[in-house]
Amino acid sequence: MAKELLKGNDAFAEAAIRAGCEAYFGYPITPQTEALEHMSKRMPELRRVFLQAESEVAAINMVYGAACAGVRTMTSSSSPGISLMMEGLSYIAGSEVPVVVVNVMRGGPGLGNIAPSQADYNQMVKGGGHGDYHPIVLAPATVQEMIDLTVEAFDLAEKYRTIVAILADGSLGQIMEPAELPPMQPVRKLKDRPSWALTGAKKRDPNIISSIYIDPVEEEKVNLRLMAKKAEIEANEVRFRELLLDDAEFAVVAFGTAGRIAQSAITEARAEGIKVGLMRPISLFPFPYERIHQLADEVKAMLVVEMNGGQMLEDVRLGVEGKVPVSFYGRMGGMVPMPEEVLEEIQKLARSVKN
Repeated sequence: MAKELLKGNDAFAEAAIRAGCEAYFGYPITPQTEALEHMSKRMPELRRVFLQAESEVAAINMVYGAACAGVRTMTSSSSPGISLMMEGLSYIAGSEVPVVVVNVMRGGPGLGNIAPSQADYNQMVKGGGHGDYHPIVLAPATVQEMIDLTVEAFDLAEKYRTIVAILADGSLGQIMEPAELPPMQPVRKLKDRPSWALTGAKKRDPNIISSIYIDPVEEEKVNLRLMAKKAEIEANEVRFRELLLDDAEFAVVAFGTAGRIAQSAITEARAEGIKVGLMRPISLFPFPYERIHQLADEVKAMLVVEMNGGQMLEDVRLGVEGKVPVSFYGRMGGMVPMPEEVLEEIQKLARSVKN
């Protein structure tokens, strides 16, 4: 298929439709509202379910109900809206039903602003709502990756019966780039829905989906099952991209939009003779700790670049385990770092190691 000029929000929404999303529930909030608008037009055209809920709290509980019926379902929002969904996400995690959530992050904390940010890293990567659970968290850096990861998110959600979150930001939601959409997948028929789904029990024993286990012994069994699932995901679903690391003396670690910006800075640093490369995590959970640990044996120092106060920084340091110095550069509150700012930090890092 030919590439089209697509806005990030429209792109992931259409990708979800083409991945067989049968039900979308959401509430408008900038900078992701175009996704809801796209769904409001396309889903009814295809005789699928679209509903603008009265709030994000209502939206996530509608998603929960649709997921229990075994249909491919999703929601999208931005930072304060995702915060309102946290209780519902915990119920979904406890019930082990597959759901896709897209967070197009904005500046905060609080109501903040509508500018791009990466400050929701801890909120999603470290669990989100209450209890012991970990959603799979994927971080695109291009419109094409927003498309590809959204399609993949539905497959992963169903494979592990878990939440899969796409962690983007306002820049990716609003940017327009040439990208290729996947072919249309059919909506799954009722007879093809998973055996655990609530599809009517006239011809079988009833299924029960719940997140309440009054007996602590039974609750612990659920938690142990979730931890076993977490270990399986960590073993099989790590994703990252690398650039110019084969001969690198320094590594920049950045995800999403910050990774794009860092890539431009690295090109300029290479032109100055600084041997630096990029390690861009795509799966924020599971995080590529093992590769970061290996990389610490290959370079002299690392620089973490984020559009927050240093949230992924902690995970990078855990992976490095003190082998090499790890410095940080971040912009907060919706401020986006410029390539020249990152280049200056790379230059500082190179000078500090020489000295």
